[in-house]
Amino acid sequence: MKTTASESEPDLRSSPEPAAPGSGPRPPSNRSEDRTAPDAIPFEEIRERAYELWERNHRPEGFEIEFWLLAERELRKERNRRKADEAQLPPAADPETH
Repeated sequence: MKTTASESEPDLRSSPEPAAPGSGPRPPSNRSEDRTAPDAIPFEEIRERAYELWERNHRPEGFEIEFWLLAERELRKERNRRKADEAQLPPAADPETH
């Protein structure tokens, strides 16, 4: 059986502009990373932030990985900042001990 070029090669034409939040930035294709780590940011949270960043930047094509990584970096910094703020707060008085 003879294969045609379209069957053996991926379609490299640019896709149309995404119309729904499910479109837009996608995670990097290397999915071997264990997402069950305790400090892992939920996939959906990163996807939503990446999409927001992508839209704010006028939906440029070809920057999906950059927006994904930027979203992950922002969310990680926010989480670390919250943890640092919580660590600096004095422990609340236990109402049962009074």
